[in-house]
This record gives sequence, structure tokens and C-alpha cells, in this order.
Amino acid sequence: MHKFYVGIYQIHYVANKKEVQVTARIFIDDLEKALEAKHKKKIYLSTPKEIAETNGFIKSYLSEKMQIKVNSSVKDLKFLGKETEDNVLICYLTTPVPEKIKSIEIVNSVLTEIFSEQQNIVHININGNKKSLLLTDSEPEGYLQF
Repeated sequence: MHKFYVGIYQIHYVANKKEVQVTARIFIDDLEKALEAKHKKKIYLSTPKEIAETNGFIKSYLSEKMQIKVNSSVKDLKFLGKETEDNVLICYLTTPVPEKIKSIEIVNSVLTEIFSEQQNIVHININGNKKSLLLTDSEPEGYLQF
């Protein structure tokens, strides 16, 4: 068990694909606890016993807890998949962004309903312009201009 509650999110604009790519790194045991509380069933995340609905559960959970607005317009995040690295689940999401990014607004309350001390660190890279946000239970939203 770890004693700190943190998730790391990288948001990167890929100009030649005209899309924003999101990589989320979340502790497996924490996410499993949140999904099991929401769905009232054992998930067995990242084990051979993982249930078939897991990807759907993760997709709906992340879309409920994470929102990105580009230039004040809400973007739908598409869940591409996940992989495991040690005790961390890495989730990949993407959304098309054909327009020039002038501002980005991020809401991230992933795991804050389970752990009030959860901190979600968001690193944003838009056209080489790097900025970071620290989002918490009491401050789940951040806004940046480019």
C-alpha cells in the first residue's frame, strides 16, 4: 500500500494529427477501489481475473471525472486502451482538435470521491509550450491560456 494519493496526467497536442492525446497514470489499487465502489462488484484490475466489463467501466469513469475544454468548447475524450506498469495503470485517451488552441480548461476529479487527499498533477504541452496544474478535491478545475 502506498501512503500518498496522486495521479499524473500528460496532455499533449499533436499538431500533425490535429489531436490532443492524454496519458493518465493512476495507482491500480486506488482506481480498483473507486470502480468497485461505483459498480458494487470485484474488478480484479490488471490481474488474470479481471472482469470483461473493466474497459467500459474505466472509460465511463474517466469521462465522468475528467473533462477538457479547448477554447471554451467541451471535447469528448475517446478511451483508446490501457496498460500496466508496476502498480500503475496507464490509460490512453484522445480527442480531435482541428482549431488553434488558445485556451484549455481541465476538470479532473479522478479518485477524489474515494480519497479527499488525492492530487491530480496535469502536465500540458501545447506546441512546445509546457505548463502544469495541480488539481485537488477542493480545486478540481484549472484554466490555461496559450
